[in-house]
Amino acid sequence: MIWRNREVFRALAAFALVAAACALAAWATLGAQAALAVALTAAALAVVFLASTWARYRALERMAAQVDDVLHGARDVSFERMREGELAILASELDKMQSRLTLANEALEREKNALADSLADISHQLKTPLTSLALMTALARRELAAEGGHEAQVARLRTMERLEDRVEWLVSSLLKLARIDAGVVTFARTRVDAALLVERAAEPLAVAFDLADVTLERDVAPGSGFEGDLSWTAEALENVLKNCLEHTPAGGRVRVSCSEDALAFRMRVADTGPGIAQKDLPHVFERFYRGGEKDLGTAGGSEVEPTGVGIGLALAKSLVTAQGGSVRASNAPGGGAVFDIVFFKAVV
Repeated sequence: MIWRNREVFRALAAFALVAAACALAAWATLGAQAALAVALTAAALAVVFLASTWARYRALERMAAQVDDVLHGARDVSFERMREGELAILASELDKMQSRLTLANEALEREKNALADSLADISHQLKTPLTSLALMTALARRELAAEGGHEAQVARLRTMERLEDRVEWLVSSLLKLARIDAGVVTFARTRVDAALLVERAAEPLAVAFDLADVTLERDVAPGSGFEGDLSWTAEALENVLKNCLEHTPAGGRVRVSCSEDALAFRMRVADTGPGIAQKDLPHVFERFYRGGEKDLGTAGGSEVEPTGVGIGLALAKSLVTAQGGSVRASNAPGGGAVFDIVFFKAVV
């Protein structure tokens, strides 16, 4: 470290100039022997200066290495070996700082784990009454349908069932987002096959696609894939597919294409819907952002259901970015929304 320090070289240069001036003055006044004595004394002092400076920089280098160990997670680092004057004071303060950081980090870990446990408990407490409510609503709808003459009430109960499903999905998605924010979600790093990923994501939506009369097309390059977590990535892709399905009219298509090149694994989801309004494009991945509403068309009423609660795409982005990927939304030139998901390779 000392040989790369310009301050040391500037100090030596100044020392050499002063020593030369003193030697010349001694030569002029006292003769050659006095000048030689001054030069030898200056050289000895320079050696002492370099030795003390080297020792000090060695101590600073050790201290820097210990600080680096602390930054990389070491917990048993101590600065007590530093005994040289002001360095001892600095080492003592760093030791105190390291102890405080360790305690703060441990407290943060405890709070994160407590938050994760609390969120799990809250989710469980919410899901239990929601499940009971859904069962009671389904039972009431079936009884009214069996009696006949209650078409409006049956339609409203169907709407209630859909809203209950949405609330249950919302609770589950919020829990996942909170767990990701708290840093308690662990992502696997294994080879993910693209065909299996698309199959896993599309399977829960198969019935919904059939009921909506929307075709799901797949174009997956054989052998393509990436290093990541299959389950969580399938969850992200499912949310993107669900969003496209909700905005694609009957008779339309949602297309998933996957490819892999030397730089990255690329996945594109495109639909034949109306696309995304330009004012909504910068906000589609924001939580609780909604671009519009649609009429449910329920009999005997004018209930309105939002096209989305702004959680699905936010969750998808969080799951992708947490694995080092990126997701971007745009519009196709011929119409329709386009979502590009990219996982870049760590080693090219």
